Amino acid sequence: MTESEKIEQIYIIGPTASGKTDLAIRVAQQCDGEIIAADSRTVFKGLDIGTAKPTKSEQALIQHWGIDIVGPGDEFSAAKFKHYAKTKISEIKKRRKMPIIVGGSGLYIDSLLYDYTFSTPDKNKRDALQGMSITELQQMIRDKKLTMPENNTNKRYLINTLERAGQEITKREIPSSYLIIGLNPARELLKERITKRAHLMIKDGVIDEIEWAYDNYDYNSEALKGGIYKVFRGFIQNELSKDNALNLFIESDMKLVKKQLTWFKRNKSIKWFNNSSDALEFIQKKVSKNC
Repeated sequence: MTESEKIEQIYIIGPTASGKTDLAIRVAQQCDGEIIAADSRTVFKGLDIGTAKPTKSEQALIQHWGIDIVGPGDEFSAAKFKHYAKTKISEIKKRRKMPIIVGGSGLYIDSLLYDYTFSTPDKNKRDALQGMSITELQQMIRDKKLTMPENNTNKRYLINTLERAGQEITKREIPSSYLIIGLNPARELLKERITKRAHLMIKDGVIDEIEWAYDNYDYNSEALKGGIYKVFRGFIQNELSKDNALNLFIESDMKLVKKQLTWFKRNKSIKWFNNSSDALEFIQKKVSKNC
């Protein structure tokens, strides 16, 4: 990207607890921007604490999109996110503001960066796959010699792998007018932040939120299949102590960090930083003629 080239969109990506939200708000304040959350969990209404949504005070500072879109019992795919986000980006640009896309869900981010073309799934085939067990889906993937998804115990990921089998994924080159910033603090700092956040979730009442979700929605709802909602099922069912569940949640978030970084490290267009201050300084220099 040349110094004179106009930046049309800013992406701030990275693993959980890396400081993306805080950086995005600071950038949005300086660049008259609006934020689109690219997060597969914050789309669900009512799940505020356990998904680490931006707080009400943070949302009051800057207009946020991509939050509270569907109910916990609904499905929300990367294809739906892409359609939603592209609509919001267009609206933000019409207001002469800067679209700032922020998140750690790799497929959501890539659907915009590469402008993925998603095919319409065959309903009969999908219904048949839905009726199969995780073990059966895994075996089918092996039999077809397909690449197993990173999260190979998530039924949705397994089904998506089988549905995409043999299909050519259409994608473009990333436009040079997109500024893509990655935050990747030291692993020790990430664990410290994740641990502190987990304890704060408990203090803020996440267990009540989990019980509400399980009382009102099926255990197998997409919203409850990951993160603290999945881990604390054992506590709700009196199979785990609160401390054990909390430790398992911290461990699961650290594993998520590894998966997220593995995904993003494939994208050579990302400019990485280990702290928000350096990232903000870099963004300021790049967009000084835009903001």
